[in-house]
Amino acid sequence: MPVRCSCLLSLLCLVVSWSPATAADKKVRLFVLSGQSNMAGLDPRVSFTPAVEREFAGDEVIVVKHAVGGQPIRRWYKQWQLPAGATEGKTAGKNGDLYDQLMQAVTKRLGGRKPDSVVFVWMQGERDAKAGWQSAYYEALRGTIEQLRVDLKHPDMAVVVGRLSDHLKNDAGWDAVRAAQEKVAVDEPLGTWVDTDDLNDVKGKNDLHYTKDGYAELGRRFAARASELVRKHEAK
Repeated sequence: MPVRCSCLLSLLCLVVSWSPATAADKKVRLFVLSGQSNMAGLDPRVSFTPAVEREFAGDEVIVVKHAVGGQPIRRWYKQWQLPAGATEGKTAGKNGDLYDQLMQAVTKRLGGRKPDSVVFVWMQGERDAKAGWQSAYYEALRGTIEQLRVDLKHPDMAVVVGRLSDHLKNDAGWDAVRAAQEKVAVDEPLGTWVDTDDLNDVKGKNDLHYTKDGYAELGRRFAARASELVRKHEAK
């Protein structure tokens, strides 16, 4: 082989060896965000998505958010049952119908790809606390998580729960849902919860919803916890 051709071939080999990872080498990082109004108010593009994209630079990051304000957890958990002594009240939709919509959105975004890691980020509970359904909340949230694990075929899915803010003080239903959310985060093998008590100070009062800056900070907190859980699991 002529010397010139040999040099060109060597240079080509070096270029190939230094080239960035191909699409097949990238890991697929799926983040599923769902809940009611305080999740609906969160725009992932502001702070959540940029943060996880920085953390998993070089991988394919997929963020799917589906949230509907004012909805109880029964619209996600298909096996939900009315707690003893509670009243049904007037609620739209069927058990699990919003979960089905969420899964449709996730399936569409995945487009047949299989995620290497999945994190479920949850911000909901206000409706159940005010409806007096707090005693069913723990089981419902654990059940919703298991539904998603089974459907995504990811038993190692991590979970980040946004705990209800301090909007209501000394309210039995509100406090019980907050406690249930903390317990779910503790009982989950890869779970954690995020404090939101400082995000809803609107004009000096603890509003139900968060401020613009509060939503941006919530996205950063969710992203930080989600990234920590993925790295923790992969370090094992």
